[in-house]
Amino acid sequence: MIVGTGADMAITTLDLANPEQASAADAFVRARPDGTPFHLTAWLSAIHRATGHKPLLLAAVVPSGKISGLLPLHHLKSRLFGSAMISTAFAVDGGILADDPRAAASLAAAAQQMARERGGIPVELRGGAAPGETWERREGEHLGFVRPIATDDEAELLAIPRKHRAELRKALANSSLTAKVGRDAEFLRAHYRIYAESVRNLGTPVFPRALFRSVLEAFGDDADILLVLDGDRPVSAVLTLYHAGRVMPYWGGGLAVARQLRSNELMYYRLMAHGRARGMSHFDFGRSKANSGQAAWKKSFGFEPHPLGYYCWSPDGAARDISPNNPKYQRRIDLWKKLPLPIANLIGPPIARGLG
Repeated sequence: MIVGTGADMAITTLDLANPEQASAADAFVRARPDGTPFHLTAWLSAIHRATGHKPLLLAAVVPSGKISGLLPLHHLKSRLFGSAMISTAFAVDGGILADDPRAAASLAAAAQQMARERGGIPVELRGGAAPGETWERREGEHLGFVRPIATDDEAELLAIPRKHRAELRKALANSSLTAKVGRDAEFLRAHYRIYAESVRNLGTPVFPRALFRSVLEAFGDDADILLVLDGDRPVSAVLTLYHAGRVMPYWGGGLAVARQLRSNELMYYRLMAHGRARGMSHFDFGRSKANSGQAAWKKSFGFEPHPLGYYCWSPDGAARDISPNNPKYQRRIDLWKKLPLPIANLIGPPIARGLG
């Protein structure tokens, strides 16, 4: 469907069910240094299957048929948090990819048009090229953490600051702690148990179980799960994506005992080695809220933060605010931490589905 035209460029929505169009979009993403897993059709389709949020893939196409820009979107609908168009849902990136500012501006204008047609809902772009002057830029609320993977295990250990290295050495000396990597149902079940308890302890509703399964299936060998076990018991787990030489631990956590065992430290150290064995060159520790404990923990692991830029637009100027730092959510977060885990796991996924 053509949603905008010009003398030398058309903005169209690509059909994800069309193999030729999906392949062309993925090739464009993979050819760019700023492309991420969250721009790929695998991510768009996985989120749709798991949550029902409709994917929309806008493309800037020149007369030759060549793609010169992409903007992947999900139309998210939530009774609790409102509707929005997000690039992309459940992602930390996924904003505009474009060969030039004109293509970026055209894609942004097309997204605004589609948002108006859908009832005047806000649009959120997570990263990517600047969409234009009418958009609000939010920078510094979130931080990213990336550094090269060291040449071997010993060099990796020495790359970690001394205080945190000492904690990791305690885990390495614990012979009851082991790590294994896989993708089957056993790994998914263990990951979900650990992740659900971990986010409950942080006061956050857990995502639907189907989300993790859908992403793992969609990315094939470019995704897996690493477990750390204390004897036979899984105590830490992380679902990781691999893209363009980057190891991207995405959904990870540990049980309450993980802090005492230092199993989370061991988990990421073993993941670095696993990534090196896969031929990866960089470890992308993902995003964290600025001034958060999580951000401080990553910095203590030897990662320097860099600010992430997000963009928001709304016809009425009122963007969604689902930040856990919003004072109106603090009491709810405190209450959520006290919920019995079975109840949190029952009522959490329908709520988390709307967060996007």
